[in-house]
Amino acid sequence: MEKRASKRSRSTWRWIFLTFCIGLITFGVWFSTTNVYKFAKGYFAYKVHSKDYKPPAPKAEAKTPVHKRVEKEKALYPVRPKKGDNIGELYIPKLHATLPIFHGTNEDELEKGVGHFAGSVLPGERDNSVLAGHRDTVFRKLGEVGKGDLLIVTTSAGKFQYKVKKVRIVDKDDRTVIVPKPRPTLTVSTCYPFYYVGHAPKRYVLIANLVSKKLADDTKKR
Repeated sequence: MEKRASKRSRSTWRWIFLTFCIGLITFGVWFSTTNVYKFAKGYFAYKVHSKDYKPPAPKAEAKTPVHKRVEKEKALYPVRPKKGDNIGELYIPKLHATLPIFHGTNEDELEKGVGHFAGSVLPGERDNSVLAGHRDTVFRKLGEVGKGDLLIVTTSAGKFQYKVKKVRIVDKDDRTVIVPKPRPTLTVSTCYPFYYVGHAPKRYVLIANLVSKKLADDTKKR
């Protein structure tokens, strides 16, 4: 009796297992054929329509009327100076020195005072305004001026106060001294070393940023 019961039990489990396997296989076949069909359908639809497909035209954006007027920056110097013109003066508080500035850096200008490099902007204007002078005349004590000191330039446009942010010693042929700057900058240069006999091989350079200004027009209004 026990053997027969055991055989029936094993037979029952085999039948259950077989049924389960058949069901699993059937489900797998159904699932795979369904997905293959969907894939094939999508693939052929893509192939047929992709050649004729045109993306929808973008919606036109509503144009917003511009009411703000962009005013041009008023020129500080309506009349540009000529070579040799006296354009103002440079005051160096550290040295208690007031020096005349002439437009141009030829010997004629440098003999009279500080020369303004004509290829640079005028003092107060946005960019790099470059001044130069002889180390044995107007700038003989410039080596005493360094980072944090003030340089004040007065011209027909007003008074412009600069603060030295960097001191550089460069070769005499270094052109980086006159490169453009993103903000109003004053670059002051002279020959170096100060005690050198003959043509000095280097340049002593002060680079200063504009920290305050008082325009001539504002003074007149008051």
